[in-house]
Amino acid sequence: LLQRIANQKVEIFKIGLESTSVYSFHPSMFLHYDKELQSFGAKVFLMNPKQITNFKKSYSDMDKTDEIDAFVIADYLRFGRNQMSIVKESQYVALQQLTRSRYQLVRMLTKEKQHFLQHLSYKCNTFSQEVDSSIFGNAMMELFLEKFSLEELADMPLNELSEFLQAKGKNRFGDPKCVASTIQKAVRSSYRLDKVVEDSIDVLLGTSIAVIRTYQQQIKEIEKSIKQIMAGLPQTLESIPGVGPVFAAGIIAEIGQIERFDDETKIAKYAGLYWRKHQSGRFTAENTSLSRNGNHYLRYYLVEAANSVRKYVSDYQEYYVKKYNEVPKHQHKRALVLTARKFVRLVDALLRNHQIFTPERCVKV
Repeated sequence: LLQRIANQKVEIFKIGLESTSVYSFHPSMFLHYDKELQSFGAKVFLMNPKQITNFKKSYSDMDKTDEIDAFVIADYLRFGRNQMSIVKESQYVALQQLTRSRYQLVRMLTKEKQHFLQHLSYKCNTFSQEVDSSIFGNAMMELFLEKFSLEELADMPLNELSEFLQAKGKNRFGDPKCVASTIQKAVRSSYRLDKVVEDSIDVLLGTSIAVIRTYQQQIKEIEKSIKQIMAGLPQTLESIPGVGPVFAAGIIAEIGQIERFDDETKIAKYAGLYWRKHQSGRFTAENTSLSRNGNHYLRYYLVEAANSVRKYVSDYQEYYVKKYNEVPKHQHKRALVLTARKFVRLVDALLRNHQIFTPERCVKV
């Protein structure tokens, strides 16, 4: 590159790469921080491979070679559309690795909890319906780890079971006897398993509990590192009620420098929070689906943060309820995604103007 431009007058110097996760990370950062390239004002851009593929379709009958692929990327750069420079500060890169790893762990934790509930339905098929207490609380987990048979639980004195729950739950049950009573009711109304099958289910429940607790501990460790980095980053998202350091970190790690985006619509499109129009002649479709083509990490943290914010800020709660009541199906998901889209405007305003959130009305619901 330096040899090519050594004897030329360079006004604009752009370097483009397809975004390919770890394979594009090191080359892009190397080119971005290279002092000689910086002296020519070089700017490095990471581009969505899907956009490059679609752009290449505008050329008829083109071969597939490395040289041709490089030409297509260069031509796409010359058109100057949908380009975004890489994140500059190393803090954002470090934060992004942590928040994305947390996202993956949360997904694995959710999946493991689903496996646990499946195993539990074999051992005690009415437990989830009868017991009005968190199945994944410490007391319930310890109860399943003891590997009691259904007959043992059914015949256990109520006081003994309630004392066990209160001890393992660290005295957090308001009425432990009521919880113990519902457990025994669920046990008595459940199907019985063969001893061999029940023993195997007990092993699976114990294994699943160990995995769940491991995931929970790892998530706590990652969140601790996230909070340490966030303490040194200037940002105002945590001033929003319901947005803590983890949600704020997930958002700013993916957005990076707010100057990379012209306005809030670009952020929404980058996150995949937009709906394509479907119109032909006088017809305009009323039902359009969410794009989902953008950064799914950013979309996840925006949606989760919006769901938390609506519980504290009345404007967002009212907007959520309004959208919830507009349709007969998929009410919660639709209302939540639309609330997240509204939340993007607030995120953009606070980050771009370095403002602190000052609501007129806040409410805890």
